[in-house]
Amino acid sequence: MDYGGRYGTEKASLACVDCGSRNYSISVSSTPKPTRLEVNKFCKHCKKYSLHKETR
Repeated sequence: MDYGGRYGTEKASLACVDCGSRNYSISVSSTPKPTRLEVNKFCKHCKKYSLHKETR
């Protein structure tokens, strides 16, 4: 039975490197990866674009 591809995924957050606030949430696969996602996003607390890293 197909449930829309929801099995095998889990929630993760993107945290700002500068202030540490978790501004964004994403869904990632549950299989472990050696590297974590790093993206330049806008932080509403710092009021600038900064690097955000994946946290679980």
